[in-house]
Amino acid sequence: MERKRIAIVGVGLIGGSLAIQLHEKKISSRLIGVDANADHAQQAIDLELVDEVMNLGDAIAASDVIVLAIPVDKVVAILPPIMDKIEMQVVIDLGSTKSQSIECIKNHPKRGRFVATHPMWGTEYSGPGAAVRGAFENKAVIICNPEESDADALMWVKGMYKKIGMHLLEMEAKAHDLHAAYVSHISHITSFALANTVLQKEKEDNAIFELASAGFESTVRLAKSNPAMWVPIFMQNKENVLDVLKEHIAQLTRFKESIEKEDNEYLMRLIEEANKIRRIIK
Repeated sequence: MERKRIAIVGVGLIGGSLAIQLHEKKISSRLIGVDANADHAQQAIDLELVDEVMNLGDAIAASDVIVLAIPVDKVVAILPPIMDKIEMQVVIDLGSTKSQSIECIKNHPKRGRFVATHPMWGTEYSGPGAAVRGAFENKAVIICNPEESDADALMWVKGMYKKIGMHLLEMEAKAHDLHAAYVSHISHITSFALANTVLQKEKEDNAIFELASAGFESTVRLAKSNPAMWVPIFMQNKENVLDVLKEHIAQLTRFKESIEKEDNEYLMRLIEEANKIRRIIK
């Protein structure tokens, strides 16, 4: 595929990891970083994630492709003015919710230049220093409402994701947000809540450190995630998050009641039911 001048707005974990692969796979002819955090912008240069740093306006003018790797509330704020400024550039966002970003430019005359995507990868860390080589390989990327994007923009984005090793899925934005609440957003809420529970009940930091098993560490790992990223996700996907949270609380209540009543048989059934996840996740 033809190499492009690519601007990455938000050179943190996701944007920085993408930058590494865009360079290594020879997809980019020049990588331009844009970041509101001056320290992050400098780190992106020092770590050689990007070739140069510009302000947003200059980056738009100097690029063929603009990638938005910023919190979803910031996407909704800056996407319409970006669409106003572009000519034939391709604009991509990588956010974990899709309905509001698509809605905010649904009637824009250049709507076709925008491709809404969600690469299904991340870690609990943030910032340019958290960028990971080979992060997206063998992971899924969701492309939402592809029929609303211009054919050439969609083709380039699909080609880019395939070249960095991702497999593509297409989904309507509202369906994406529903499924993301079930398989991603609730996991983070559960992890945040578990961390708060342990920190509230266990006052000895050393006891947590010494006794925490691999099971606890894996369950609570997501609690280290950046609140600036996750609060906007929960708020944008409020209805779906509340729906799945209601069911999750009901499930926790069933476990609580079975233990209170010493109902071993019911507790056994609850765990056996949960074991069925093995057929999906090995």
